[in-house]
Amino acid sequence: MAFALVLNLLLLLALFTLSPAIDPPKADERLPVTFDVEAGSRDQQQAKADKAQKRAQNKAAPRKMVDRVARPPIRQEKPAEQPPSPFPFLTLNREQMASADIGTMPKGVQGAGAGQGDSAAVAGPGEGPGGVQLFEAEWYRRPTDAELSPYLPANAPAEGYGLVACKTVDHFHVENCQTLGESPPGSGLARAVRLAAWQFLVRPPRLNGKMMVGSWVRIKIDYKRTLAPGDSGGAGR
Repeated sequence: MAFALVLNLLLLLALFTLSPAIDPPKADERLPVTFDVEAGSRDQQQAKADKAQKRAQNKAAPRKMVDRVARPPIRQEKPAEQPPSPFPFLTLNREQMASADIGTMPKGVQGAGAGQGDSAAVAGPGEGPGGVQLFEAEWYRRPTDAELSPYLPANAPAEGYGLVACKTVDHFHVENCQTLGESPPGSGLARAVRLAAWQFLVRPPRLNGKMMVGSWVRIKIDYKRTLAPGDSGGAGR
């Protein structure tokens, strides 16, 4: 029995000495690695935006160079100088300027004709613009040759007339003149009368002794070319 007990003890001791040693798991001393997903996505987006911007710049650069080469420099050219008009200004002497000054005329003269009866109307239907009634013009002061001649065409006939319709305004002036006819046709005399009409002084038509400012009048100017001694040509009225 003693021998069996000793044998069992030896077997147990052999089992304990031959069994492998079990070590506890070692802890990882390395620091944990973390990832910022949002920061990474921002960096990727910024990188993509930078690449797209570089591509756009690379594409635009050749176009700019082509434009610089293809487009010639723009030169600012000076506008062509127009030749001066043969009659840029109307020249009047002292007597003509004095006669055209309405402010120096006495009030009695300006009101003359207010009670001299009614003005003569043009026969037939309304010949004015829009069918308005026209009255025969009564001169307050007839235009001079110096006021009419600058507006004559260069190839004006020796004789003829121009007929226009004008609206009377204050101070015996007229405005909004329109051509009615001329002789010879196509001579341009009606246009000459219309252009010179800003100088005309015409009495407004009268009805029942009252002056109707704003009524339309018919103005006819007869032209006749006269030759002065030693002159090759001229214009008269």
